[in-house]
Amino acid sequence: MTTQSTDTTVVVSGAAVLLPGAVTVRALADGPAAGGAPVEPAEHVGRKGLRYKDRATQLGYCLTAAALKDAGLLGDDGLTCAPASVGVVASSNFGNLDTVARALDTIREETVTATSPMDLPNASSNVIASSAAIRYGLRGPNLMVCNGETSGLDAVHWATTMIAAGRAERVLVLGVEPDNDVVRRLLGGARALDGGAALVLESRQAAEQRSATVRAVLGPYTRSAGAPGPARGRRWELPEHLGRASGAHGVLQCAAAVGWFDAGERGPVHAVAGTAADDASADLLLMAPEAA
Repeated sequence: MTTQSTDTTVVVSGAAVLLPGAVTVRALADGPAAGGAPVEPAEHVGRKGLRYKDRATQLGYCLTAAALKDAGLLGDDGLTCAPASVGVVASSNFGNLDTVARALDTIREETVTATSPMDLPNASSNVIASSAAIRYGLRGPNLMVCNGETSGLDAVHWATTMIAAGRAERVLVLGVEPDNDVVRRLLGGARALDGGAALVLESRQAAEQRSATVRAVLGPYTRSAGAPGPARGRRWELPEHLGRASGAHGVLQCAAAVGWFDAGERGPVHAVAGTAADDASADLLLMAPEAA
């Protein structure tokens, strides 16, 4: 078992969500209703730069812009802070699976000479994290996490670790999963989420220096084999109709916590990922802004 312990207080200063039926953290906390329309990335960030990008990367672009704007870090003229002060940690288990499968099918059937020069750069597992950083000029540390059910909370943990270690003043955390035929085949016909959430994490000092609004405070994180421990606060469950959240699940729980605190709720929120049936479980405690 590993447990995070640091003297650096890390806070949430921005959050965004993009799901069928929920485009705000308040709506996420309340529970997205069934029947919501699929997300259209072009409606959120325009069509420029979306061509040749997989669905997960397009959704990542939308979430990046929304979370940075929510934190007051992105204006009409670009970033309002030093580019090197912002890192990126993204979590996705199915991310560019469709691109990889398409490239492998082409190589098997027609040899490598038939592969698209536009597809191959997008076959890298870190394409979501790197593409978001390039598009929005985020020059801090960059990491992609693809390690199963705990991936989203692990991403939040690694972002917190970067801040505590002084590698970045703030880190954008993305959790996103696409829904497509390739992913559904992998899941035995089940639906995937087709959306996600994003957080902006900062050291308390960095947030205070720019007079940012603290939306939540991160508490202890634990990752271990077996089932997670007993509930230490309110838990949020993703509505089943939205599909398998996988690598986005932990980030969605944190975004839902922000939605609760925005609505005036107090008391800790316990984010949990993984069960006894998985190779590991993780949990994270989030506290109301006053805890900062």
